[in-house]
Amino acid sequence: MLTSITGLPDITVRDLYAEYPDFMIDVGREQTLLMEHDVIVLQHPLYWYSSPAIVKEWLDVVLEEGWAYGPGGTQLSGKFLLNALSTGGPTEAYHSKGRNRFAVRQLLAPYDQTAYLCGMGWLEPFVIHSGRKLDVATLTRKAENYRDLLVGLRDGRLEPDKHLAEGYTLPRGFTQRSETSRHAS
Repeated sequence: MLTSITGLPDITVRDLYAEYPDFMIDVGREQTLLMEHDVIVLQHPLYWYSSPAIVKEWLDVVLEEGWAYGPGGTQLSGKFLLNALSTGGPTEAYHSKGRNRFAVRQLLAPYDQTAYLCGMGWLEPFVIHSGRKLDVATLTRKAENYRDLLVGLRDGRLEPDKHLAEGYTLPRGFTQRSETSRHAS
């Protein structure tokens, strides 16, 4: 997935483990980058039904009260959040009768709430199931679909408000950011 989007114009790629191997996240730098983008993508494998530790740390320290939510916390309002995931298990493992007992959408409820709390739209998650078990051609096609999604959002061919996650309701007073500064991060 990462290879398919690296180097694309107006799409900023951040490898948090490479940027912050000591987990000492530069909050100001990250907040500045968030302000420069209208679509924020959290791309990661689904580890034990959650994100890797650095993504959780990033959320904890960057999305501060008074900046991202709460009184005066409107910096992300009108932007969109997208989860782009890979899973170890097949699609059929992620439903109420599957091995994992929950749909991916249910496992991502904290991101749904994070987007809502921050005044953002939450987009339908992009998921590649059984990533390590796919043949090269299938994996390449799925990575190209991911690239096409991000490019479509970047270029305005895909309207983010038309791609909200199933069951997601925009926060009250949601107003989409300017079309002129649409970038993905």
